[in-house]
Amino acid sequence: MDITVHPIAKMRSDFPTKFGIPRQSGLAGNLRSTIVFEPQYRNADALRGLEDFSHLWIIWQFSEAVRKEWTPTVRPPRLGGNTRMGVFATRSPFRPNSIGLSCVKLISIEHTTDQGTVIHVAGADLMDGTPILDIKPYIPYCDAHPEALGGFTTNAGDFLLKVNFPAELLKLLPKDKRDAALEVLSHDPRPSYQADPDRLYGLSFAGFDIRFTVKNETLYVKEVQV
Repeated sequence: MDITVHPIAKMRSDFPTKFGIPRQSGLAGNLRSTIVFEPQYRNADALRGLEDFSHLWIIWQFSEAVRKEWTPTVRPPRLGGNTRMGVFATRSPFRPNSIGLSCVKLISIEHTTDQGTVIHVAGADLMDGTPILDIKPYIPYCDAHPEALGGFTTNAGDFLLKVNFPAELLKLLPKDKRDAALEVLSHDPRPSYQADPDRLYGLSFAGFDIRFTVKNETLYVKEVQV
């Protein structure tokens, strides 16, 4: 049976490419993004009552990872990219159906003249232009499970890097983007299989190209270009 799904909105974020996007939602709480609805769904009544919730579930498509074929195992970045796990034990984008799920913080709902009612959120892990399939409220009494086991992701925090971002370079970024940039860099944007201390990496973020190296668990920002 075929199922037809239509995107209802798109995400507007500071990430024009996949590189550097946090690997899970909520890791970089200072990131700000905006959900912009497609014209046929720009009806403010559809959001009535949403302002009473603090967090949302976003169901979206891995639009840059759509494939005709799939494999039963994948290599999670948090395991170094060398260990295979079952695809359904991971949140890999390479799945039978390229669907993602993210929990974000609701910042505000704004009524605009050109884009209708938009939703401003924090902590999203979506590339700019990502198709959004549905939005649902996060409900604490049934969605929160403090006793839940995290499997191989339990030690994900161990991958945090120290960030050396010289003040003269950091001030080139808008003030409201600086904390988010530091958070994103601390979560190690590099592919898990790359660890060359002499390699210069480039992160496109908020209209800037942030170039950096990583050595001995410290990320060093070398350049910031517009």
